[in-house]
Amino acid sequence: MPALDFPLDTLRTYRGSATVPEDLGDFWDATLADARALPLEVVLEPVDTGLELVDTFDVTFTGFSGARIKAWLHLPASARGDVRARPLPAVVQYVGYSGGRGLPHQDTVWAQAGWAMLIMDTRGQGYGGLSGDTPDPHPSAGGNTYPGLMTRGIHDPAEYYYRRLYTDAVRAVEAAQSLDVVDASRIVVHGVSQGGGLAIAAASLAARAGIEGIIACLPDVNFLSDFRRALDVATAGPYPEIERFLVRHRDLAETALRTLDYFDVALLARWATAPASFSVALRDEVCPPSTVYAAFNNYGEDAPAGTRPPKDITEWPFNNHEGGGEHQVAMHLHRLGELRSAP
Repeated sequence: MPALDFPLDTLRTYRGSATVPEDLGDFWDATLADARALPLEVVLEPVDTGLELVDTFDVTFTGFSGARIKAWLHLPASARGDVRARPLPAVVQYVGYSGGRGLPHQDTVWAQAGWAMLIMDTRGQGYGGLSGDTPDPHPSAGGNTYPGLMTRGIHDPAEYYYRRLYTDAVRAVEAAQSLDVVDASRIVVHGVSQGGGLAIAAASLAARAGIEGIIACLPDVNFLSDFRRALDVATAGPYPEIERFLVRHRDLAETALRTLDYFDVALLARWATAPASFSVALRDEVCPPSTVYAAFNNYGEDAPAGTRPPKDITEWPFNNHEGGGEHQVAMHLHRLGELRSAP
């Protein structure tokens, strides 16, 4: 398959096609304040997975509008009896589009590396990829949608599906930080595709809300960035849901695009303060490189000069949306090893 996006020298400076809504900060300040006014009410229940080297707990916490969100907490068994005295750094992991948290034994890699690992379930998803257990009880007002999640509530930023999911992602960080077994000052957010977009949103919105303790953001082939550009160049995956919706609802194009601007992680990323390591696949048809680079190039840019967080990006020149796959995991394991040994 030929390369389908901008030349590489253009990608490395491209910052996206959306205009920042004038009330973007106010919108998210109010959203997060409302959510954080509710008690997290984190509940842990041990789960027997049959794994001898990892201890797993079924987690429930309060997300957007009081909804109860599920997660898995995985802990290295080597930490038994010691974690209260020496709490663990934690990876908060977000899931790709259509997937959920899966079964409790399916993904324990960061716990195997010595980290606490919280995998947030994705409300209303889990119908493709890995299974999920969290409903989306909030009905979206304002008209029809196209099958999938991308147009649910697209008529109004206050009703849009990703307002709920981004808020859940921030609350997942706070849920992890609330646990005695976790070092609240050493949190990493990570995900692939939609999970990568949620990691950027969580790091950025947490910084906006004054939530400290995120020491790294690791988004791979991230989704949810530069929607306007994505509608022009993405040929597969979830972005075309929006295009197909607007084929029929021609009169809603500007309304829909304006709503999406509030959730464009290329805009939200400017608020981030944690160091970041991105990855991009240069032949990606689902999350085209320009959309990933828009988030990367804006990441941390609202910080005063001299205090902007360090960031880097790994380019996979011949890969589609699978990105670096197992090679990327190996790179993250090395990075986590460095972070874990840092004072």
